[in-house]
Amino acid sequence: MQKIYLSLAFLATALLTAAYLPKQDNTSNENTGWTEYLGGPERNHYSSLTQINKTNLNQLKVAWEYHTLDSGQVQCNPIIVNGILYAVTATNKLFALDAATGKELWTFTNTGSTALNTNRGVTYWESKDKNDADVPRIIFALGSFLYAVDAKTGEKINTFGDNGKVSLKEGLGSTAVNKFVISNTPGTLYEDNIIMPLRLSEGADAALGNVQAFNVRTGKLSWVFHTIPHPNEFGYNTWPKNTYKNTEIGGANNWSGMAIDRKRGILFVPTGSAASDFYGGNRKGQNLFANCLIALDAKTGKRLWHFQFVHHDIWDKDLPAPPNLVTIKRNGKSIDAVAQVTKTGHVFVFDRVTGKPLFPIKETPFPKSSIPEESAWATQPIPSLPAPFARQTITEADVNPYSDEKETLLKTIKTTQKGVFQPLGLKETLVYPGADGGAEWGGAAVDPDGIMYVNANEMAWLFSLKPTPKADELAHLSKGQKLYASTCMVCHGKDLKGNPSSGYPSLVNISDRKDREYVSKVVASGKGMMPGFGHLSNTDRQALVSFLFGDEKVEASAESTKGKTPFIPYQFNGYHKFIDSKGYPGIRPPWGTLTAIDLNTGKHLWQKPFGEYPELKAKGIPTTGSENYGGPVVTASGLLFIAATKDGMFRIFDKKTGEILWETKLPAAGFATPSTYLLNGKQYIVIACGGTKLGTKKGDSYIAFSL
Repeated sequence: MQKIYLSLAFLATALLTAAYLPKQDNTSNENTGWTEYLGGPERNHYSSLTQINKTNLNQLKVAWEYHTLDSGQVQCNPIIVNGILYAVTATNKLFALDAATGKELWTFTNTGSTALNTNRGVTYWESKDKNDADVPRIIFALGSFLYAVDAKTGEKINTFGDNGKVSLKEGLGSTAVNKFVISNTPGTLYEDNIIMPLRLSEGADAALGNVQAFNVRTGKLSWVFHTIPHPNEFGYNTWPKNTYKNTEIGGANNWSGMAIDRKRGILFVPTGSAASDFYGGNRKGQNLFANCLIALDAKTGKRLWHFQFVHHDIWDKDLPAPPNLVTIKRNGKSIDAVAQVTKTGHVFVFDRVTGKPLFPIKETPFPKSSIPEESAWATQPIPSLPAPFARQTITEADVNPYSDEKETLLKTIKTTQKGVFQPLGLKETLVYPGADGGAEWGGAAVDPDGIMYVNANEMAWLFSLKPTPKADELAHLSKGQKLYASTCMVCHGKDLKGNPSSGYPSLVNISDRKDREYVSKVVASGKGMMPGFGHLSNTDRQALVSFLFGDEKVEASAESTKGKTPFIPYQFNGYHKFIDSKGYPGIRPPWGTLTAIDLNTGKHLWQKPFGEYPELKAKGIPTTGSENYGGPVVTASGLLFIAATKDGMFRIFDKKTGEILWETKLPAAGFATPSTYLLNGKQYIVIACGGTKLGTKKGDSYIAFSL
């Protein structure tokens, strides 16, 4: 009989409640800056500012625009501290601006770094003791290192770690040395520690996803929590023996960011799936603490309670965003709660201290896998409330009525496997909600009344598995071809043509667009959202690049001396959106939504299509919604600010009704979460405009609006 390891912390509710009662907090609730990622430690995207309101928002104009001269996708949510804005460019170059004028104060680029990864922001720390010798600093991740930079000058702080930096692999063990490890989400502060998210490979070469706390003054490792437990640790028996040794299974990492209740000292850590993502035959079991919300003692890293959202994940259903720390009303009483949005379009709500669900959650049966070696978990947890904010099923009635290819789309719907938590097999599966949600990394906003505002994607994807070729089946290929087949083909295709409509560019004639050094650097370190392949030796990397450039010298060669990727019997066939030849979704609208949910009752207040296709609107087709990336900001004046959509618009909604009150076209699409702040008596709202994603034009600017 399969045993589900529910949190033992529920048995100790009384003890936890007593141990983590709030301490006295004399700080004001007034928020005039935007001093932390997503507005504060609760990650609620909320501001108490009211200067911009319904009566004057039509007077908004551009206050300033800063060009980074580094174009490409920017996901950064800037922070504003003491009148200075801190943010990063498309390739993660750190800068500081006068937040009133947009004038550049300093930039930081680490000489010799090959990192080109996307980053969603930075963290500011200063000592509470004004006489402290440790200067205020910006802590941010660049490549596989965590840097400390003087907040006033932009110079590295050499007393931090090794000459201003510390390895993000510090607490991951020896197996991580040559593996891809970065962070693209800001860390979370508690006292003198910063706890860092990690982004890892999603294949068999993934490092361990341990949660690590670093001292912000010295860079020294303070504590580590094992998300794949060691012997004698809780959850060890939910994996095959010795999984923690990281020989062929890794991941279970937090990449999306964390929230913290500093009064109680509780850190809330949402984790992703184990790796490999789509095949779990070599990791049979429930797989704690993958796909969990883990409440940790922020001082020690000790587990207090946890909840697992997906048992034995074989769909890549990572928790996509930080949780929201909220206070809700229940039977006249206030309850401090934590709410977690998911890729499946659900919101789970728990008592923040005990982990007790505040709405019933049912373990629901789902199908078995058709892959003989796979053991899909028999049930998955589904909350009774709130209702899902993304549709959960697709039928023939859901075909896109506006497509010229309805019959082709309908055939796909008829012939594929379907259903939430339908295990992947050799036959195509129509996965919905899709690879990017439901909810995505932009996360949700919540106001003090307990109303959540969440934008969601409504895009179906086509996934399948195939048997992994054996070594003798690849014997006729050159070394570069073999490496391409094992590292690149899943995204860029057998013929190098990629899948641009799903976000994977063609590599055909790459030598006409990029030089060899650049391509080699991207292979090693990654770029944007592409992971790097640091486990490849220099010889391997040269062979792969030579293959891509069409000048590989084919001859007998030795195997890599840097280590082999473990053999997994089935491999993923790649990410393919269910779209027609014009790029429109194969299912009926809405293709993106914005939903208001009352977390006190679990009831939806409103849901609106979010985003549009101008060419369809010109034909008289009602607003369809569109894919969207980046979150909203809600203010005390009753406004909801959000960009995020493919159409490149920046919009203000009435938070009570969902009505659009104001919109403007950005210089490039804003796939990021905005920030708002008050400076010299004036309220500003700023958004990063990098475009690039979803085939939109590139941009390089941050643009601020004010009255």
